[in-house]
Amino acid sequence: MEDDAKLVQRCLAGENSAWEFLLKVHTRKIFNLCYRFTGRPSEAEDMTQEVFIKIFQTLRSFDAAQGTFAVWLGRIARNHLVDHYRRTRRDRVTSSLDAEEGAMEQMPSHTAGPAAQVESRERRELLQMGLDKLSPDLREAVILRDLKDLDYDEIARVLSVPQGTVKSRINRGRLELARVLKRMESMRGPAEAGGQT
Repeated sequence: MEDDAKLVQRCLAGENSAWEFLLKVHTRKIFNLCYRFTGRPSEAEDMTQEVFIKIFQTLRSFDAAQGTFAVWLGRIARNHLVDHYRRTRRDRVTSSLDAEEGAMEQMPSHTAGPAAQVESRERRELLQMGLDKLSPDLREAVILRDLKDLDYDEIARVLSVPQGTVKSRINRGRLELARVLKRMESMRGPAEAGGQT
């Protein structure tokens, strides 16, 4: 399989098939990142397209000596998402996370019963609502570490901050998310929180 740096060179030489292959390889990752930030499938699709338009326009600025294409792509996506978040602030309402099956890494098992599937969906919805309540800096750090499984060095490069800042944001983000989720759980009511027989 051809590496991304070579594909970028082919794209810059005008080969449409190389650009299509880059899109095919990276679209799902970028969509999932956008979805985690927006909470809405349609908005995540729009954001993914905007990110790839920006990538296409700035492809010449990619420098393999500075890091992998995936890290560069992640940095551009993250900057675009933060800019978007700052523009739109808090006027979004979180929609159901199960509206777009492909957006979630952990879908309920086909063997799980209806009650387990509902519980799994509710947990995902609760997590997304909790993430939406974090500041952009904390949310992106938690998403990149806990949901995207990047290591501290990769996150530091994507966010263009020192590793110490990354660790601090992840720690603060996890603590804040735990507080938010606990508060939301307590507000669900004794019947919901206690489960059913």
